[in-house]
Amino acid sequence: MAAVRRKFGDEYQAVGLARCSARRERQRFVDKNGRCNVQHGNLGGESSRYLSDFFTTLVDLKWRWNLLIFLLTYTVAWLVMASMWWGIAYLRGDLQQAHGDSYSPCVANVYNFPSAFLFFVETEATIGYGHRYITERCPEGIVLFLFQSLLGSVVDAFLIGCMFIKMSQPKKRAETLMFSRAAVISQRDAKLCLMFRVGNLRNSHMVSAQIRCKLIKSRQTPEGEFLPLDQCELDVGFGTGADQLFLVSPLTICHEINSESPFFCLSQRSLRSEQFEIVVILEGIVETTGMTCQARTSYTEDEVLWGHRFLPVMSLEDGFFRVDYSQFHATFEVPTPPYSVKEQEENLSQSSLLSSPVEKKSRREQVCPLDCADVTGEKNKLPAKLQKISSRKEGLPPRALRMSSCNAEKNFSTGDLLEIQEISPMSDGEDGDHRMQLKALKINAKALTQSTSKLELQKDFPGMGALGVKLEDNFPAKL
Repeated sequence: MAAVRRKFGDEYQAVGLARCSARRERQRFVDKNGRCNVQHGNLGGESSRYLSDFFTTLVDLKWRWNLLIFLLTYTVAWLVMASMWWGIAYLRGDLQQAHGDSYSPCVANVYNFPSAFLFFVETEATIGYGHRYITERCPEGIVLFLFQSLLGSVVDAFLIGCMFIKMSQPKKRAETLMFSRAAVISQRDAKLCLMFRVGNLRNSHMVSAQIRCKLIKSRQTPEGEFLPLDQCELDVGFGTGADQLFLVSPLTICHEINSESPFFCLSQRSLRSEQFEIVVILEGIVETTGMTCQARTSYTEDEVLWGHRFLPVMSLEDGFFRVDYSQFHATFEVPTPPYSVKEQEENLSQSSLLSSPVEKKSRREQVCPLDCADVTGEKNKLPAKLQKISSRKEGLPPRALRMSSCNAEKNFSTGDLLEIQEISPMSDGEDGDHRMQLKALKINAKALTQSTSKLELQKDFPGMGALGVKLEDNFPAKL
């Protein structure tokens, strides 16, 4: 390392600083503890809006500022009210004269400022030692005493209420709601899914617990508008109710990656170059206080593990289920295709297109034997004379019969068909069954009613001379 520094000098240090600065530039929108890294600046005249909601402003302040305001408010109120009692005593001349039977002061036994301060504290805290008290000959003292009582009640209600709400905020309840340190991508039920784990450390339940996920990613619209930190919703079971949690044990939240998911084109290779952040929000009502609690965390692209799965943490003991939180964040690798869902669907469609001609061929092969079976079945139902004609057809060589039947399906003579019909005269007494047999005969006769010209064309094929002679011998006289 020292040799490299001597060789490259300042250039090596510049590269190192550049790498450190690049790491610092990668900022989270939401920290792992749920704190949002957003600061509001240049408010201008809008800062006065904070004073309109002063109580909420005090509650939102940090604890050190709340304690400072609490102490300063009581200290200033006590000093001001003690000064007012001392001023009344000074104006009446009670400080210079001795308090006895001959002289009745406004406040008995108040000779200086410390004694006036002690009188105010005893009155405000309703201690009432009995040594210092207001006499009936001091109307201004009676009015100040009423004002002191009202002002003290307002200050106590405001500050004590602020401190109580500050202490009872459910933010600390969120500290006992756990999220896994990393999210994983693997297959579940033959579907690629993004998963993470949540858990509750307390025995008290979260009532009506609901979870939501947001994808934070900058993008550019087709119109050229750049949207920094654009928020997109991730479906974690909103339509099926899977986002409503019964959080008594650790649960694995699943987001199915499909055509509607923002991760439809995400693959293992593109995950390394992507830059996004997944914000997870868990909301529920605290069972003990009835206040709404919200816990947040986030996962960056570096915290998403491809081809991993969470270890199980539940085990059955004697009469109860035990949760092992030492394995809460543990994962293990599982076989997962490195392709995106889009690529998998495209590969599947291409393979289906390639296999479609083979399927069509197999279908034709299946249909052909069925047609042949139908023809043989109909042959047995024909009359005797027609069966002789069909038996002559069976005596033909298979190859010639195939060629003649194929050509006969395209071209046949209507006159020949009428001659075939005259060969099998039927009596007037035969009805519908014989008519159905005659229709089947017409279908079979198509193979035998090709013209002589067509047969001569078939003789031109090599090796068909002998077959042509046999065909002419087996046909009826007119043909």
